[in-house]
Amino acid sequence: MQFYHDKQTIKNMINRILNLDNPHNDSTFVWGARQVGKTTLIKETYPDAVYYDLLRAKDFERLLRNPSLLSEDLATLNNGDTVVIDEVQKLPQLLDEVHSLIFSKNIRFILSGSSSRKLKRHGANLLGGRALREILYPLVSAEIPDFDIDKAIRHGMLPRHYLIADPWKRLGAYIGVYLNEEIREEALTRQLQNFSRFMEIAAFSNGEILVYKNIAQDCGIDYRTVKDYFEILVDTLVGYLIPSFTHTQKRRSIQAPKFYYFDVGIANYLRNRRDIQLGSVDFGHAFEHFIIQELIAYLGYNERNEPLSYWHTTSGYEVDAIIGNGRIAIEIKATEEIQSRHLKGLKAFQEEFPDCRLIAVSFDLRPRITHGIEVYPAADFLKKLWNHEIV
Repeated sequence: MQFYHDKQTIKNMINRILNLDNPHNDSTFVWGARQVGKTTLIKETYPDAVYYDLLRAKDFERLLRNPSLLSEDLATLNNGDTVVIDEVQKLPQLLDEVHSLIFSKNIRFILSGSSSRKLKRHGANLLGGRALREILYPLVSAEIPDFDIDKAIRHGMLPRHYLIADPWKRLGAYIGVYLNEEIREEALTRQLQNFSRFMEIAAFSNGEILVYKNIAQDCGIDYRTVKDYFEILVDTLVGYLIPSFTHTQKRRSIQAPKFYYFDVGIANYLRNRRDIQLGSVDFGHAFEHFIIQELIAYLGYNERNEPLSYWHTTSGYEVDAIIGNGRIAIEIKATEEIQSRHLKGLKAFQEEFPDCRLIAVSFDLRPRITHGIEVYPAADFLKKLWNHEIV
């Protein structure tokens, strides 16, 4: 497979699913973790917009000294013109000016950033419902021609990582940038060493049921601090907490959430899973993570109100993904042939929800049905998912 390096080629080969050009001229917050492609998508969608990049020292320092300069800069714009402010969370005080300009001049603002946490913490003006909220996820399989699932599982789906032959150094640099920029902005500078250790421990909790006290012991910090750290990862869109499905009656469910980093490549780096092979335990964990990542993005982009959860009983039955109130149950196995022993969790879940659609995702050669359970090779499952044939 050919690998791509330059930004222009990347732009030409990838069509993002998220469409920012809404017909009603609405202002929009665009959130997403670092390097998911927010800036590229916004510039493609609004090439003629007035653009402020708050990562640039000149833009940041000028507006930090005097936020009202924004209104003065935009005084000559016409009704309906578009203005982009990238990394808006760095200057929460700008949002009062933005709110005023939306009201007085009907300017459309595209406000991007990696987290609304800082805005909320500072009581910033979130525009009183005058702006839409969108999330851009890492790349998904449906956006990439000639998609390579093996590479996605190993490299992750951030554009700069998926599209090169060996992203290991870039993954390391990404973790460093996150620690040095995002966490400093969360006022945790004095705890940076603790947080760095926590990130590594959290990677070993990736895809697992969280036991905060155990993680706290491993990190050498208080369990309440651990909960706060997980909250930071979720609020900065670097991780997800997947709740337990607890609506079954016959079998008691474990109620703690599971945690997943937002991209499987990040978890691979933090767990030092560099050369994982099909059939290994590490590959199985990474495969499950990748499919969950695709499900999260699909539900987010398609504005499905059905929650994503997992099911694990105290007696040991488990299903990796439950969609809605038991409407769909999905088991994810990195095996070349699904066998009856892989389906015990789905069968147990069906006893409580007999109308549930049961699906197993694997590396089987062909789709098939066994014991009423649909078995799909991963590539077929992904095509059906993004063609709206699963959910």
